[in-house]
Amino acid sequence: MSPVRHRKVLILGYRAVGKTSLAHQFVEGKFVECYEPTVESTYNKMVVVGKDEFQLQLVDTAGQDEYTILPHSFVIGIHGCVLVYSVTSLQSFQVVKTLHTKLHESRGKTRMPVVLVGNKADLALQSREVRTDEGKKLAESWGAIFLESSAKESQVTMGICMKLIEEIDRVDNSYGKSNSCHLM
Repeated sequence: MSPVRHRKVLILGYRAVGKTSLAHQFVEGKFVECYEPTVESTYNKMVVVGKDEFQLQLVDTAGQDEYTILPHSFVIGIHGCVLVYSVTSLQSFQVVKTLHTKLHESRGKTRMPVVLVGNKADLALQSREVRTDEGKKLAESWGAIFLESSAKESQVTMGICMKLIEEIDRVDNSYGKSNSCHLM
């Protein structure tokens, strides 16, 4: 097996969309029912994707809103980002658009792999405010991966992180490479 590769991932989204629940489910394999606002937490987990082993560090941030200023320190050393909204909150969907713009502005021209997650899909029957196709369309416009999830389901949560690691790897491997012809 090749040496362990380190990946640092930022989790951003409006308050109470399930960022901490997703992170906790991924690392611990458990759903935490009670809600306690997060200031900032970091979770670590070793994962294997294909033949590669990764030390994944998840940076779980406090809930943001449309007026949040993303500190430059948030994006230093970050390999990818999970942007989370709740399918039961149109406001959280609007905020995630703003956060993506701010993230893009803070990174400059460097492409950052992103997974857009419509969380709380288990509550969609009762109170869905954001349709699945709206999430897909937004992710496509960003060139991002889209998934709907429930922090109650560990398989889906694991899939989010695996998809992001694969996307980070794909971007890293294509960085600096072009499909153009070079005359020598």
